[in-house]
Amino acid sequence: MKEITLETTIADLLNNYKGMKDTLISINPKFKKLNNPVLRRTLAKLATVKQAAIIGGMDSVELLNKLRVSVGQKPLNLENNEISIDGKTPDWTKKLPKASINANELLDKGENPLAVAHKILKNLDDNEIVEIVSDFRPEPLIAEFIEKGYRVYTKELSKDSFSTKIITPALKKA
Repeated sequence: MKEITLETTIADLLNNYKGMKDTLISINPKFKKLNNPVLRRTLAKLATVKQAAIIGGMDSVELLNKLRVSVGQKPLNLENNEISIDGKTPDWTKKLPKASINANELLDKGENPLAVAHKILKNLDDNEIVEIVSDFRPEPLIAEFIEKGYRVYTKELSKDSFSTKIITPALKKA
């Protein structure tokens, strides 16, 4: 069987793993909507594990790993676009950041952390890091930087403290 990933569709899970509908419902009661045959034939073809987690109001990695374990696959330690089966932090994150910004302070002042981070990153050399500290996991910011080709790693430091590191790609800047 294929590895279950965040991009696996719910339809693929239902078609390839016996009893998966009941497994999904046991993981999160919000997935009871899968009992609706119309929903299974339509939306389940489009929705990925990651999107289902959002719909279910749960962490996508938590859902992914519960699904993987339910079919005998090893759980993964996924930190955004960094994948580590052994749970190790990527080596590049150990470098000192060239700049650090506090997203909460910027938001309190009415500033946009994404715009501030973009401005800083634009002026850095290849393989330099910006760290963003916040009291929340900044999902839209993370998605934006990954889409633009940056490597991003987020770590929960405590219940209300996250460190998000962004490294500039080793590409020629125009």
